[in-house]
Amino acid sequence: MNGAQAYQAALRALTTQHGDALALAREAARADATLIAAHQLEAWLLLASRDLRDFQAARRMSDRLAGKVMSAREALHAEALVAAATGDYAAAARLLDRITAEHPHDLVALMMAHVFDYYLGDAAALLTRSSRVLAYWSGSDPAYHAVLSLHAFALEESGDYAAAESTARRALELEPLDVRAHHVVTHVLEMQGRAEEGLRWMGARSALWKGAGAAATHLWWHTALHQLELGRVRLALEVYDRRLQGRALSEMIDASALLWRLHLGGHDLGGRFAALAVRWARFAEDAHCAFNDLHAMMAFVGARRWDYAERLLQAQAWRAAAPRGANHEMTKRVGLPASRALLAYGREDYAEAEALLRALPPVAHLIGGSHAQRDVLQLTRAAAALRRTTMKAA
Repeated sequence: MNGAQAYQAALRALTTQHGDALALAREAARADATLIAAHQLEAWLLLASRDLRDFQAARRMSDRLAGKVMSAREALHAEALVAAATGDYAAAARLLDRITAEHPHDLVALMMAHVFDYYLGDAAALLTRSSRVLAYWSGSDPAYHAVLSLHAFALEESGDYAAAESTARRALELEPLDVRAHHVVTHVLEMQGRAEEGLRWMGARSALWKGAGAAATHLWWHTALHQLELGRVRLALEVYDRRLQGRALSEMIDASALLWRLHLGGHDLGGRFAALAVRWARFAEDAHCAFNDLHAMMAFVGARRWDYAERLLQAQAWRAAAPRGANHEMTKRVGLPASRALLAYGREDYAEAEALLRALPPVAHLIGGSHAQRDVLQLTRAAAALRRTTMKAA
C-alpha cells in the first residue's frame, strides 16, 4: 500500500476497532514522509494508550513535527497534540472541538476528543460534541456508523438508555463489525440489569470480535460482569482464564476490575492475583494515570504484594506533590486516597477504607472510565462497611 492507502486503512481500523490502526498509521507515515496526517494519527494513537512509554514516544513525535509545513487544520492538530502530550487533556479536547466545528467530518479529531473526555469522565462534553457533529453526517457517509456509535456511548453515559440502545443498533445495521456499538448495547443491558439478555446478545455476536484485540477483551469483561450479576462465579472465572490474560494496559485494567469484584465477594481466586500483580509490576512507579494506578493497586492488594503497593503509593505521593500535567490534581484528590483505601481494605482496616472512600470529593468521577468501571469504588466502600459491621458484631 502507498501512504494514502495505508492511512485510509488505519482510519477503517480505528472506526471499527478491527485491525491494528497504529501499525497501519506507521506504515502510512513510512510510505510518505510528507503525509502529516499519518504522523499525527500515529501520535494520537500513542497518546490514547494510557501507557507512559507510549506517551513519551508521542511527545517525541510531536516535537519532531514542529516546524513542518502544515495546513491550518494540521496546525490545530499539532497544537492539540502538544496539549495532550503535556497532560492537559481538557485543553486538547477543546482544540479538537475547534477542528470539528470547522471540519465535522474529521474523524480523527472527533474520536480523539471522545477518548480524552472519556478519560476525564466528562459525559456532558461527550454528548454535546456527538450531538453537534452528528447533524453533519448521513447514511451516505461510509463512517456514519462510527459517529452513531460515539453518540450512542455519550447517550448511555448520560443515562438515556433507550436512545443509546436504538442508536447503537442502528450503527450495527450499517456496520456489524463496529465494536463500539456492541459495547454500548452491553453497557445498556448491564445498567438496566438485563443480564440474561446481555449474555444472549454477547454470545450471538462474539464471533464478530475476532481481530478486535483489546476491544474484544473489554467485551469479554462485560460478559463476565453479566455472569457475576447472575451469581455464576465459575463462569466469570472461566472468562477471566480464557480471555483476560493480555498484557496491554487496558486488558490488565479489565483483569483487575473483574478479580477485585470477585475478591470483594469473598471468592477464592487461587493464584490469579499473584500472576496479575507480576504483570502490573512494571507500571508500579509510573503514576501517569490515576485510573491505571487504581487498578494496579487492586492487583497488588489482592496478591498481598505490599512491596509493590508501597512503591505505587510513593510514586503517587510524588506526583501529587510535584504538579506535572493533568494527572497531578486527579492523583492528589482521588487517585492517591482511593489507592490508600484499597490498601487499607487489603490489610483489613475496613473503617479506614470506608472513611477514605466516603471522603472522596464530588469530582471523583473525573478519574475517567465509564459508569460500569467506576462503580468499583462504591462496591468497595459497601464491602468495607459490611465487613466493619460484621467485625464489630463478632
